[in-house]
Amino acid sequence: MAKLLTEMAADIAAAQASHSTMSGEEIGEFLKKTFRALKSLKELEDTGASSEQASDNIFESQGKLDPRRSIRRNKVICLICGKEFKQLTSRHLKDHGLSLKEYRKKYGFSARESLAAKTLTNRRKKRARESGLGEMLKKARKSRKKG
Repeated sequence: MAKLLTEMAADIAAAQASHSTMSGEEIGEFLKKTFRALKSLKELEDTGASSEQASDNIFESQGKLDPRRSIRRNKVICLICGKEFKQLTSRHLKDHGLSLKEYRKKYGFSARESLAAKTLTNRRKKRARESGLGEMLKKARKSRKKG
């Protein structure tokens, strides 16, 4: 007898939770996301769509994630495919046919906003302050104007 989508989603979530530490909230979110992906695949399978079309559009067709919520404490979620990273890179976005500038424009991020996890951004800020990077930059700009 074929498994129900909820059973398959639960099995996938259980397997994922056994390999990585996840909070209850993350498990619930992962379960919902997995169920939606399985449901989309089932619908595409029933209509006879190709697997390439399915993999390209599955995450976008799901209940879209708010762009502001895609940048989290320890990860950034790609709004196109749903993969999780410490930082979204131009190399990854190139696979989707976008540049960093186009991605920011498409999802409403400002040009100065970092597409990196909050902890990574905070760590970089702390190092810059400790090394006096801001003061060195001010001095360099002053000397450039004088020269």
